[in-house]
Amino acid sequence: MRYDVNLSLLFTELPLLRRAEAARAAGFSAVEFWWPFDTAAPGDREVDTFVRSVTEAGVDLVSLNFFAGDMPAGDRGLVSWIGRDKELADSVDIALGIAERLGCRTFNALYGNCVEGQDPRAQDEHALSTLDSAATAAARIGGQLVIEPLSGADRYPLRTAADAFAVIDKLGRENVALLFDLYHLGVNGDDIDAVIANHAGRVGHVQIADVPGRHQPGTGSLDITGYLRKLAGAGYDRYVGLEYVPEGPTEESFGWLEGQR
Repeated sequence: MRYDVNLSLLFTELPLLRRAEAARAAGFSAVEFWWPFDTAAPGDREVDTFVRSVTEAGVDLVSLNFFAGDMPAGDRGLVSWIGRDKELADSVDIALGIAERLGCRTFNALYGNCVEGQDPRAQDEHALSTLDSAATAAARIGGQLVIEPLSGADRYPLRTAADAFAVIDKLGRENVALLFDLYHLGVNGDDIDAVIANHAGRVGHVQIADVPGRHQPGTGSLDITGYLRKLAGAGYDRYVGLEYVPEGPTEESFGWLEGQR
């Protein structure tokens, strides 16, 4: 497996713009980020500074989230949020511009919570429209969208791989796939073995953390190594994102990798 480091959760001991350099110093050649800005439409100078932090570190950017709203306050994406179309569209344009400069071709489009006062069916229809537009834009640079089931967010409607596939199937786009996050699927009690056995070819990206706690592999009960072995055996050959909260300093959380970086 090839591993990348999610720098929105790891190396948070450092300012965001120094984390790519730290990942490289720790032996990694690839990174991923959630949306790395405070707003949906940061200025050119802020974007340029972010891009430079990645290029100067000498690492590849393999995955990037679109703007997902106020995550600390509980927002989990804008795809289905009626009335926030411009924010999402702005972030899609900026993300694709960053991707063209850094080579990233995978974009996490968090679906969004059920919003009080909005009809869930109307939100779902809105989500299909916004995903279709984003997928069309991503296709122009050979990119893919990934749809992620989440745990710990009561108003987020996609909880299992089946929930995500239902959206993907309705959308009918070849460049939209599942974000296979072992932590979220494990917490939600999904049948991970069945997803691997039946849908490995529809996985666009993988992320890992142990259950419970969301810490590094080996701190919980999830057979992460076993699941990754099965994924590889089923043909998955893309990156695996380390998207955990380190138990202790980040650099001390990599012992389970046994030299594989």
